[in-house]
Amino acid sequence: MPDGCRLSAKLWLPVGADQEPVPAILEYIPYRKGDGTANRDQVIHAYFAGHGYAGIRVDMRGTGDSEGIQLDEYLPIEQEDGQAVLTWIASQNWCTGAVGMMGISWGGVAALQAATYRHPALKAILPVCASDDRYYDDGSYYLGCLSGQTIGWGAVMFGRNARPPDPVVAGEGWREQWLSRMSEPPLFLETWLRHQRRDSYWLQGTVQGQYDRIQCPVYAVTGWADCWPNTVLRLLENLPTSLPKKGTIGPWGHAYPHHGMPKPAIGFLQEALRWWDRWLRGMDNGIDQESRLNAYIQERVPPDAGHSTRPGRWVSELQWPNTRQSVKRWFIGNEQISDQPVNSSSIIIKSPLSCGLCSGEYMPWYTSGFSPQLPLDQRDDDARSVVFDGPILDKPLELLGTPSAKLSLTSSAPSGLIVARLCDLWPDGASTLISFGILNLAQREGRESPLPVEPGTCYRVRVRLNDTGYSLAPGHRLRLALSTSYWPIAWPTPDEGWLTLDPNESALELPVYEDSSPSDQTLFAEPEHAPYIPTESLRPSHHERTITKNIATGESVLWLVKDAGRQRFSHNQIEAEEATTERYVIGETDPLSARAEYTAHQVIARGNWQTRTESSLTVSCSRELFLLDAKLTAYEGDNEVYSRSWATEIPRDGF
Repeated sequence: MPDGCRLSAKLWLPVGADQEPVPAILEYIPYRKGDGTANRDQVIHAYFAGHGYAGIRVDMRGTGDSEGIQLDEYLPIEQEDGQAVLTWIASQNWCTGAVGMMGISWGGVAALQAATYRHPALKAILPVCASDDRYYDDGSYYLGCLSGQTIGWGAVMFGRNARPPDPVVAGEGWREQWLSRMSEPPLFLETWLRHQRRDSYWLQGTVQGQYDRIQCPVYAVTGWADCWPNTVLRLLENLPTSLPKKGTIGPWGHAYPHHGMPKPAIGFLQEALRWWDRWLRGMDNGIDQESRLNAYIQERVPPDAGHSTRPGRWVSELQWPNTRQSVKRWFIGNEQISDQPVNSSSIIIKSPLSCGLCSGEYMPWYTSGFSPQLPLDQRDDDARSVVFDGPILDKPLELLGTPSAKLSLTSSAPSGLIVARLCDLWPDGASTLISFGILNLAQREGRESPLPVEPGTCYRVRVRLNDTGYSLAPGHRLRLALSTSYWPIAWPTPDEGWLTLDPNESALELPVYEDSSPSDQTLFAEPEHAPYIPTESLRPSHHERTITKNIATGESVLWLVKDAGRQRFSHNQIEAEEATTERYVIGETDPLSARAEYTAHQVIARGNWQTRTESSLTVSCSRELFLLDAKLTAYEGDNEVYSRSWATEIPRDGF
C-alpha cells in the first residue's frame, strides 16, 4: 500500500498468463483467505482461472494474513487500499489492465464503493447480497430500527477480528500483529451505538445518494430470504439510465447463488463469466441486451423454518419498473382487506413484547451447514398482532416489488414502533410470512434527526416493507398484521404505550404483477464450480434454535447455537474452529427487560501451534441508556496472553 502496509493476496492464474495476459477478477474482503473462506474462494476463483481469468482474493488491512489494523468496517483507508489493489493488479505482466470486482456481503459493498472512485482499470462489478445504504440495512440499524439480531454482527466481528495471522505467511512478527489486532481497535458495536442517527459516519461509504458516481456496468444479485433484499431494485431504479445494469433476485438467503439455499441454486458462475466476457474482453455476447431483471416469483409453501427448496418460477423483464407492475391500493378495517372503503372504528394496537419470535434469522446464512433459519408459522405472532384478512382468492395474486402500508397512528406514549407484516393465509389457518417492515415513529420524517413523539398526536406514516416476489394461490387469503413489537429483530422503544390506528385513513399498497407469459424455468444453467480444497472434519458442526418461556417470570428466550465444527485444510494444514451462541431475553410487558447476549469461541491452529480466543458481549438497557458489556480473552496453547474488558453506557437517541 502507499503507506507501506502489505496486504496478503492469493492468485489463481491461467496457464501461460505471463506470456498472454488475461483480465482479472478481484474479491476484496476481511474473512481470512487462508481458512475462513478458503473453500468458497477456491471453487469460484479456480473456476474463473480455468476459463481464462486471473482470480485475486485479498485480505483487507488488519485481517487474515494482511498487515495493519482494522479499526472499523468500510473506513476510507479500506476503500483507498482497494484502489491501490486495483492499480497493482492492472500493472502486473499477467493482466491486460482490465479488472472486474465481485463479492458477497462486505465484498459486494466494497465493489459498489470501489465503483464510485471510477478507477480506469475497473470495467464492471458484480455485487451479491450487498447494501447500498450503510445505515438503513447494515450495522445495527436494520430497516431503520435498532435491531437486536444485527447487534450480533458486532459481536461476531468482535470475535473474528481477534484471530491471528498465519505465522507461515506473516513470519516472526505474527504474535506482535496478533496482539495489536486485539489491543488497538475499538469495539465496533460501541462505535455503531454512538451513531444512532443517519449522520456523516454512516453516509461515509454509503452509495445511496451518489449513484451517479458509478459509471461502470453493474450486475447486482440477491435473494428474497436475505437481510438485504432491497438493494437490487434500488440500484436498477436509481443508477444512471444510460449505465448498463442488470439484476437477479432468487429465493436464497445470504449466499452465492451457485450455493443458493433455499434452492433452486443457479449456474451463477457461468452467468458471471458472461458478464466478465462482455465487459472485460469486449465480447458481444448479448448479455447487456437481455432482461434487466430476473426475479424468482415464490409460490406457496407451508411455513417451515427448515425448508431447503422454495417452489416458484423465474420471470424476466427487459426494463424495470415496467407496465406489468402496478401499485394497487387496498382499504383496511373491521379485520378486513378490501378494494372498497371499509367503515371502521379506531383500533388499539398493543402487542406483547415477545411478538416477533417467529420471524426467523434476519440473515439466513448457511456457511456451516443447513439449519432451520427461516420464518416459522406466523400464527403465534399473528395472535399478538392486529390482523386484517383479504377475501378468499379465486385466482392467483402475484406481487413483485415494494409493498407499503400507509397508516394513521396516535401514540399513548412518547415513543413507539409500528411493524407491518404481509402473510399468506392458508385454508387450514397456517400463515406464511411474505414480507415485513418496521418504522420507529421518532424517524417518521427521516433517519437523520429523530423527532419527539407527542402522545395524543395523530401521525400519518408510511411503513416500507421489504421487496418481495410472491404468488398467492386461489383458495388462500392475504393478511396484513400490525404490531408494536418485533423482538429480537427490533429493540423495543422504552415506553409501555400503545398505538391507536384510524383504519379509515389507512391503506395497504401492493406491487401487483400481471404476467401471463410462460415461466422460464431454463433461464439459468445448473450450478458449476471448481473442486473444493480437500478438508478433514475434526469435529462436526452443530446447530440449535429454541424458544422457551418462563411462566413464573414471563420471560421469553430465543436461544441459538451456531457451531461450525473444526476442520483441517489440506493446502496449509491450518485447523479452524468457530462456535457462537446467541440468547435474546424479553418480558411480555417491560421493554426495559430486553437483553441480548453473545459468546464466540475461535481457534486457529497448526500442529503444536494453537491459538484460541473467547469473547462475550451483552447489550441491555435502561430508559435513558444502552448498557454494553464485553470481554475478550486470548490464549496461546494453554497460556492466557491477552485480556480486555468493556463496560460502557451509551445514551439512547430516539430508540
